[in-house]
Parts: sequence; structure tokens; C-alpha cells
Amino acid sequence: MHQLFLRDAKDDALAKLLESVLNQILQAQATEQLRAQPYERTEERQGYRNGTYPHQLTTRVGTLTLRVPRFRNGKFSTELFARYQRSEQALVLALMEMVVNGVSTRKVEQITQELCGTEFSKSTVSELCKRLDPVVTAWNNRPLDEKAYPFVLVDALVLKVRKEGRVRSRGALIGIGINTEGSSNPLPTTC
Repeated sequence: MHQLFLRDAKDDALAKLLESVLNQILQAQATEQLRAQPYERTEERQGYRNGTYPHQLTTRVGTLTLRVPRFRNGKFSTELFARYQRSEQALVLALMEMVVNGVSTRKVEQITQELCGTEFSKSTVSELCKRLDPVVTAWNNRPLDEKAYPFVLVDALVLKVRKEGRVRSRGALIGIGINTEGSSNPLPTTC
């Protein structure tokens, strides 16, 4: 228990440190874009600050609240959020992959709590997975060239499925195509 509390305290300290560093980076970028420090009067000045607004950023150490600068006559731009957006997109793709591979939405919710310090609800995970449906359907319906896979292996996996209140055995077909170079790819199948 003691180590658990120490680890949480360390994570909180790391989150505070990261939040402070990122806020300082944002302020430095604002100074660079305006070509002047706050309250500094120079010939090179490009505009004036107009306060900040809060922005929530979810990271591995928790959710950070950043103070994003505002400009009076323009828009503050930073690549900082784009970098974290890519890692957030990677997280979303990992969540969808977990569900595709059979991890329940409840377990995905627990995993995101462990990884990010924040959880995605079951409904959010389900909504994200709905985005995958058109991609999976397009992949399943793609045309296959006879020359592309001269060798095809097909097998069935029998699973117990609950349908209409009864448990029944259903077969799931699994097809693997082997091309002329010897690499194998899963083939679309329907049950």
C-alpha cells in the first residue's frame, strides 16, 4: 500500500512538473510570435496579449490544464498540441484495436484508467469502434485477384454464441491467403 501511495504522489508531482514546463513553453512561444515580452515596448512588436484560456491535455501522467495565450489581433499558434494529438490518436487507435481483438469495453475502460489516469466510458469506446465498421466492411468486401493468392488455407473455429436467449455453436471461418513471395494475409470471410 505504501508504495502505491508513493507512486501516486510521484505521478502527481510529475504531472505538475510537466504542466509547469508546458505552460512555460507556451508563454515562450507567445513571446516569440509577438516579438516582445509582456508589457515590453519595442519597434518589432507584432501584437498584444489578451490573457489566456484553459486547455485540457490528457497525457500518460494524467490530465493537465494548460494556460494557452490569447492575442488581441491574431491567433496564437503552436505545434505543441499537434504532437500530443498524434499520441492521442495513437491511443484511440490502440483502444479500437483492443476492442477488435476481443477486449471488452469495460476492460478497455480500466486499461485507459491505468495508462492515462483518466478513463474513457464504455459508450465512448463503443462510439470510437463504430468508426471502424466502414473500414472493416470495405476491407471485407475488397476484390481479390486470383493471381494474388495462389494458395488459400481455410479453417473453422467453433464458438459458443448466445442468440435469442439460447447458447448455440457457431462456426467462424478463417481464411489465409499465401502469395507467391510466401507472405500470408488474412482473407475476408463471412459467417
